[in-house]
Order: sequence, then structure tokens, then C-alpha cells
Amino acid sequence: METEQDFITKQLELIKKIDLKNVLSISDVHTIAGVDLAYWKEDEEEYADCCIVVLDFPSLKVIEEKYIIRKVEVPYIPGCLAFRELPLFKEVYSILEHSVDVFFFDGNGYLHPRHMGIATHAGILINKPTIGIAKSYYKIGNVDFVMPNEGANSYTDISINGEVYGRVLRTHDKVKPIFVSVGNRIDLTTAMELTKMLITADSHIPVPTRLADLMTHRIRKEYQTARCKV
Repeated sequence: METEQDFITKQLELIKKIDLKNVLSISDVHTIAGVDLAYWKEDEEEYADCCIVVLDFPSLKVIEEKYIIRKVEVPYIPGCLAFRELPLFKEVYSILEHSVDVFFFDGNGYLHPRHMGIATHAGILINKPTIGIAKSYYKIGNVDFVMPNEGANSYTDISINGEVYGRVLRTHDKVKPIFVSVGNRIDLTTAMELTKMLITADSHIPVPTRLADLMTHRIRKEYQTARCKV
């Protein structure tokens, strides 16, 4: 089995493939997808479901949902989460029936010690624009983020050693902020604008990742309920 150092070596090799330039404008975006996973234990083994929800843009109508359930083979290692999740993501991605212009991941992208969060790693593999949306801050080194003002759409940059890794965005007045970072093939300004366009009154996180999150919990519950009946 590969070690933590093996994973880090692969991440360092992939850094040179990161593309922080836009390959499309917002007017070119017609489909957007949200990606998320949910985990659970079963007979001392760890399982997960990976869900992808595809939406028409800008109507935000759901046009496709796909998922798989698999045993998780890679242990959790801080900074190497992508290696746990990518095998499941790639399998669901391979069965999508719609072409997706931009993928939103529940997790980080460039906001990572080696700029290789799940959104960036996946974006390189599929050669698509990707964005990372995290609900909590993954602290890099000893750098804390600066809390934005309390008003909707207020934000602050997360700057580490003079480089902007991502942004802290408050999407509604006085709500908990989210952490936005580019994945690949998109710049931070466009990622922010798209993110803000996907916020509704119902949720402070973008619709694609919110729906993917809800779907993961629904699929996990249905699977566990079915198992209990066997």
C-alpha cells in the first residue's frame, strides 16, 4: 500500500500542471455539478458514497444525479484526502450522461499546503474547471484567516507567504463564512462570481454542493436501511 510520502511525492509532481487561468467565461457555463462524499463504518470496514448532482445553469434545475457506494481503501491522512476520494469520484464521473462545464467540490482546491486539495487534484485529472468550497478552515502552517465583515458578499483573502490561497466569503448577513478556492482551469475572481451566483435564500453554501451533500446523506440512509432489512 502506498505511504503518506508516496502521496506527497505525487502531489508535488502535479503542482506544475495546475492552471489558474480561465478556460471559459461565465457566459459559456451551461452546466454545473456538485460533488460530495459521505462515510460510515460497517463491520469495522469503512464505506462511502460519492454523489454528483448536475444542474442546468443559470436555472439551477437538476438534470442528473449519479452515485456509487464503495469500500474505502485508503486511510485518512491529513493533506492527502484526495487519494481517498478520487477513486470514487472518477467512477461516478465516468457514468455521467451530461457534459459538465464546471465542477464544485465540497472541500478545498488551491487552499492546501501543496495546493493539491480534492478540487485541484480532480480538476487536473479530468481537465475541467473546478472549484473548492469548504465549510471549515483547513489551517496551513500557523496562518489564521481574517474574518470578513458581517454583510453578505463580504470577503477576505487568505494570504500565505505573500500568495493568495483562497478567500473567506460570507454569503448572507451574519452567517458563518465559507472558504472558496480555485481547483483548476479557472481564476479566483471567476470562481467567486460563480459561487455568489449559486447562493440562494435557502442556504449559505452554493446550490451544487448543498444538493450533493443532501444526496450523500439520503443515499447512505437508504443503503443502511436496506442492509438492516436483510
